[in-house]
Amino acid sequence: GPDFTEVAVRIGDQTRTGTLELDTHPRDWEAHGHADNPNYDDVCLHVYVIAPSGDRYFTRTSSHREVIQVQLDLTSIDQAAPVYFQAEAKLGRCSHPLAGMEPARLSGLLEAAAQFRLQRKSRRFHRVANIHGRPQALYQGLAEALGYRNNKLPMKVLAQRLPIASLLRERSDAEAKLFGLAGFLTAPSYEGATDAARPYLRELWERWWKLRDQFSHPGGLGWDLAGVRPANHPQRRVGALAAIVGQWRAIDAMLAVQSYEGRAFGKLLSGLEHPYWNHHFTLSSKPSKSAMALVGKARVADILANQIYPALIPERPSLWAHYLKVGAQLDNQKVRRAALRLFGEGAEAAAHAKFIYQQQALLQIYDDFCLVDASECDDCPFPEQLGQW
Repeated sequence: GPDFTEVAVRIGDQTRTGTLELDTHPRDWEAHGHADNPNYDDVCLHVYVIAPSGDRYFTRTSSHREVIQVQLDLTSIDQAAPVYFQAEAKLGRCSHPLAGMEPARLSGLLEAAAQFRLQRKSRRFHRVANIHGRPQALYQGLAEALGYRNNKLPMKVLAQRLPIASLLRERSDAEAKLFGLAGFLTAPSYEGATDAARPYLRELWERWWKLRDQFSHPGGLGWDLAGVRPANHPQRRVGALAAIVGQWRAIDAMLAVQSYEGRAFGKLLSGLEHPYWNHHFTLSSKPSKSAMALVGKARVADILANQIYPALIPERPSLWAHYLKVGAQLDNQKVRRAALRLFGEGAEAAAHAKFIYQQQALLQIYDDFCLVDASECDDCPFPEQLGQW
């Protein structure tokens, strides 16, 4: 949907309300498919940055209503206001004091940053657990993690609309409910399916059509397919969530605070199987030549860092020592950018991103300082604070 919601815009002596879309160029409205997307029908202002040369571009909704365009003059932005942006990928001023730190002090700094980040995640988990119960909080966290970067929110909302307790009461219908409420059991899905997929789709549909009046929700989930790898398609992620529901008794028992064992839990997650989703990307795709893991090692590491350890460590502090030994599997652009700004390129940066806790520390420092610094490092307080560490 649009970039900003609940917007009020004054045009002359009139005030209009709705949403706002921000693009680099006015032609992006059509290029990104907004003109045919009903989710953009209530946009009251289209803001762009780069002025077109010669050609004119019109912003229209799917009902062919014209949307007012305004060019944003970047030079008019108040530099004193907090600006959040993608920090430039270059060596920062903090690299010099960090290079001179004794290994023990540097390790302590990263552990403290990782602990602070974990505590924030833990507070979030326990707020949900206090309201909805620990099993639902764990299930909701797992669903969110399966959404990857693009679809965390839709997966989380799906888990909220279909709580784990309700799915366990009618296990035979759980998978059909997940796919039906996700909006994937439609006539076009069946018509475009391969012969190999149709038996599975038919099984889901035969259960869903009896339940859809009871469980259908008027609001869609807004799945984002832009840049999503085939193996991470939302349909396949819902399939992985269905496999988790199928093994929930074992998963819930394994996540008991006092009996938790990281390797066993990771092995259980990475070993999840589904007769259809181990060999398909979508509900209409051809079978893959080889079996694919429903939850890969990198995703397991992400779940441990962002969901499981934040949930368990406050109740079992000894797990912190285990957490410090979990190797990093996920190497994303943000981690690489943070490592570059703090340690430069090469072996030094790699040495401080080998474990999950180190990556979490880098992300926390990057969020707290790099993303809120509008001076390109000149006025960032972090280098001076390092001298007091």
